[in-house]
Amino acid sequence: MENVQQPIRERAQDLEARIGPQIDQARQSLEEINEQVTTFIRRNPGTCLLGALAVGFLIGRIASR
Repeated sequence: MENVQQPIRERAQDLEARIGPQIDQARQSLEEINEQVTTFIRRNPGTCLLGALAVGFLIGRIASR
């Protein structure tokens, strides 16, 4: 059983080594986007509220059909 698990373990480690940096980069990009969006919402709460109401209205109209 150990002979079967070893190649799987090696593949998983290889996959982690190749994809790990990309995942970290994607996480960092998402954190930056989140910070930008949060800052925009804090500076423009009225605009964001009106936009959310408009989107909600459109979704309601589509869903009622």
